[in-house]
Amino acid sequence: MAPLLHVSDLRTYFFTFGGTRVVKAVDGVSFTLEAGETLGLVGESGCGKTTTCLSLVGLLPPAARIVGGSIRFAGEELTGKSPRELRRLRGRRIAMILQDPMASLNPLLTIARQVGEPAHFHLRLRGRPLRERVLGLLRAVRIPSPEVRCREYPHQMSGGMRQRIVGAIALAAEPQLIIADEPTTNLDVTIQAQYLNLLKEIQQQTGVALIFVTHNLGIVAKMCDKVAVMYAGKIVEQSPVRELFNAPQHPYTRALLGAMPKLGRREPLYAIPGQPPNLADPPSGCAFHPRCPEVIPRCVSESPEEVVAGNGHTARCWLVQPDVEVSRGRPSA
Repeated sequence: MAPLLHVSDLRTYFFTFGGTRVVKAVDGVSFTLEAGETLGLVGESGCGKTTTCLSLVGLLPPAARIVGGSIRFAGEELTGKSPRELRRLRGRRIAMILQDPMASLNPLLTIARQVGEPAHFHLRLRGRPLRERVLGLLRAVRIPSPEVRCREYPHQMSGGMRQRIVGAIALAAEPQLIIADEPTTNLDVTIQAQYLNLLKEIQQQTGVALIFVTHNLGIVAKMCDKVAVMYAGKIVEQSPVRELFNAPQHPYTRALLGAMPKLGRREPLYAIPGQPPNLADPPSGCAFHPRCPEVIPRCVSESPEEVVAGNGHTARCWLVQPDVEVSRGRPSA
């Protein structure tokens, strides 16, 4: 049986200064997602996570376009679809939760109007059935007094409630896939935990698949079935979550794990040296080599291919090649 989502060699480039400069924001990304499964997409800011997600739903900015690869959703190719066809898909079959709810909620429209819009547009609900749908969604995301709240506006709610409202909008038309782009960034720790538990409950009840974009590997451990680590527009390691934490293969993944705070830890956190590369002028060879504590000469001159490092575990690194023998350093995790 084919996976719900199959992304193969996706390439999304930004063309700036009249097309004279090319930024390879997404450069050969491939992954699959089954129904009901959660994929964590992790990496530093600017590595291509959000651009990958915007490519899936056809919401790229004017300077960007998909130049190659395939996005197959439920057996249907999305890369060649027109904007009108993608509008029918967005919200109905694929929904997206953005990082900042105040940027995705309209301050001039009531909560009922905004939550009900996808159900009205895609499911053709109106009148009493639409109102009942809106109230049911607000109850599902734990909004207290939904009959009162549905008549209010976004500014009258807390940050946690606004984020749950955005979640209700994503669920309104019963999608098969929800893309959550760092939805807990602006929430405090207590509200963040409540929101993550809520997403898990909703997923168990509905069977929706999730792509969860985050910087936080602790959230990945809690939420995800498998994880893809991105760096400089590429997926450098991909694995089931447990295997990634137990046996990371790429130096960048080990560095991210080494930078995680741990309860009772006394030694300073590991800090990855340097900065992510400029994708308009990337380094030769492996893009991580200027910051890598385990670099070998081959890393500087040749870009590594993806290698199978275990069952469902792949890495894009010369150090996992069977013909390379090297003593590995490792940041303290």
